[in-house]
Amino acid sequence: MTSDERYAELVKAYLIQPGVSQAGRGFGASSLTVGGRIFAMLSSSGQFVVKLPGRRVKELIASGDGDRFDPRGGRPLKEWLSLRDSSTQDWDALTREALEFVRSNSR
Repeated sequence: MTSDERYAELVKAYLIQPGVSQAGRGFGASSLTVGGRIFAMLSSSGQFVVKLPGRRVKELIASGDGDRFDPRGGRPLKEWLSLRDSSTQDWDALTREALEFVRSNSR
């Protein structure tokens, strides 16, 4: 299954969640938002990206599952993880984690 197909399945599943919508082009990508804030997206280069607490991003980088998301080249974002293609992390679990994180920070 391609990244586009996997992401499309996530979008379909998460759009039924309260307050979740799909935004057109955040960081040059299709994104899932809650309260107007992006929590997951497929970047313009086809990488799955999620917003997580900085410590969680560090853990996933240390495990080899991803890298800090760097949309502008040279300024990686500390709370954004770009999942590597080789990662075996569950996209749904990471998306759920990202949704909870963004919801908890938007109150």
